[in-house]
Amino acid sequence: MGLEPAGQQVNDTGIAGVIARPPLLFLAALLLGLAADRLLPWPFAVPGTDPAYWMSAGSMILVGLALAATGIRNFSRAGTPVPTNEPTRVLVTTGIHGWTRNPIYLGMFLVYGGIGIAARSPWTLILMLPLAITIRYGVVAREERYLETKFGATYRVYRASVRRWL
Repeated sequence: MGLEPAGQQVNDTGIAGVIARPPLLFLAALLLGLAADRLLPWPFAVPGTDPAYWMSAGSMILVGLALAATGIRNFSRAGTPVPTNEPTRVLVTTGIHGWTRNPIYLGMFLVYGGIGIAARSPWTLILMLPLAITIRYGVVAREERYLETKFGATYRVYRASVRRWL
């Protein structure tokens, strides 16, 4: 146990123990959705040829990439690893993390949804719900328990002042 320069107490409590690496969960859901579109096609046409459709999908992807990149850069600048299979060194509470506690996951959801729209893939969009439940309970909940154990009251104050998603 020691103190970080910012005065935050740090306990070495291992890692968060998430069920799987989040990018792999997103990729698996995306590939499963695209495969399901081929194997179980919908009996009606999926719209999506006008420019507004492409602009909305592209915007979601760009905003999602920007959010995720900003979150990753914030972690890197703080000197803490992004991968969930490595121990967190510092509780990041500033920058984009002062607005949302999970900007990287939020960005991944926007990219995923934008790809689903651009690919005109109903199954991909349907699988977003089980993916969200998996990320919420299999990843985020475990990370939150880990961070509370590791940073204690500092994390509880942060959690109370910054929303999980938006």
